[in-house]
Amino acid sequence: MTVAIQIVQFVLIISILVILHELGHFLPAKYFKTKVEKFYLFFDVKFSLFKKKIGDTEYGIGWLPLGGYVKISGMIDESMDTEQMKQEPQPWEFRSKPAWQRLIIMTGGVIVNFLLAWGIYTVLLFSNGDSYIPSDNLKYGIVVDSIGEQLGLKTGDQILAVDDKKTKKFTDAKLDIILGDKITVNRDGEQLTFPLSDEGKETVFSTLGKNFLGYRSKAKIASVVDTMAAKKAGILVGDEILNVNGKEVIYWDQFTKIIKASPNKSLALQVQREGSIKELQLQVPEEGVIGVLPDTEDLWVTDEYGFFAAIPAGYNRTIQVLTDQIRQFKVIFNTKTGAYKQVKGPIGIVELMPETWNWLFFWNFMAMFSVWLAFLNILPIPALDGGHVMFLLYEMISGRKPSEKVLETGQIIGFVILMGLMAVVFGNDIWNIVKRFI
Repeated sequence: MTVAIQIVQFVLIISILVILHELGHFLPAKYFKTKVEKFYLFFDVKFSLFKKKIGDTEYGIGWLPLGGYVKISGMIDESMDTEQMKQEPQPWEFRSKPAWQRLIIMTGGVIVNFLLAWGIYTVLLFSNGDSYIPSDNLKYGIVVDSIGEQLGLKTGDQILAVDDKKTKKFTDAKLDIILGDKITVNRDGEQLTFPLSDEGKETVFSTLGKNFLGYRSKAKIASVVDTMAAKKAGILVGDEILNVNGKEVIYWDQFTKIIKASPNKSLALQVQREGSIKELQLQVPEEGVIGVLPDTEDLWVTDEYGFFAAIPAGYNRTIQVLTDQIRQFKVIFNTKTGAYKQVKGPIGIVELMPETWNWLFFWNFMAMFSVWLAFLNILPIPALDGGHVMFLLYEMISGRKPSEKVLETGQIIGFVILMGLMAVVFGNDIWNIVKRFI
């Protein structure tokens, strides 16, 4: 059932994004009186799951869920309908329209993707605000595991800057570390600057970055699971752990480290509760999990936005997401980091979906993915929107149209490039699944 929920969330997100992207091409094409022969969600290779012709346009749903398309009359596209191009140009065809109109038609999908993300982020900021942990609010520093240590970090470090730039949010600091070249920290009162090694990043990517970096908090209890060991030991919400078996405990990571190292053992706890000291006896189960969570409320802040303030804030969030996505290419193309091995296709993305329906995740992911589609589609690769835009800009600057032979050749080259990239992406997905069983 959980897999079904993940698949439904992913397919719904992709369907909405594809339909809106193709509408971005369809609407200006119709406005400029250009004939649109097909409007499809997903690809209808050999056959379609559904189709219906309304006016000049056939609307349908294909069986191959790798995107969608509109087939515009008189245009060299992925259909490679060269027979049509041999006929005399007709006034309703794409090739007969002025270059500026064709440019608007081709950029329409990317513009819609960008505006959609901007709109979603605006509404989310207006309705929910922006909750985050400020990087400079981590008075106890960070927590790192062995992977974080490979990057040169140590538990207790306070992050001052990455690539000489201060980061407002802790979550952004994590991304900056993955994408950055050097980091400056305060370690035991001394300011240190050191490079972030490619070897360390390779380990981060190979383990999907799980828990390599966290924030340090006091050993104070925020919640207790009723059916687990902590409840049976008498631990209550609000308790602050002072020591375990006579060993002083200050931070949550110290407490959890002792618990994980003590399966099937009885531990003597000393806790502070409402100003008094309590002695408790805790029996740690075999799995080393006792059913408590730390109190981190004092670390979080929420920026609230009125509607008009949310509009520029939503725009800034969209630009930030776009910038981060562009920055990722630096580590993806650096073979030393191994990041290219973790590029995910549809199978991998489905696994990122939550196992229960989560509307906040749904809209955030849709906005992020909409920016990603806008960026990918505007790349100057023939067969993508950006490839058509590249040829149109050449025509507008030079005053000469590229020949149809050049356009056809470019379309074929672009198609081969895209198929090669898709093979790598799907290969990564399949290999990551196979590795689980090796």
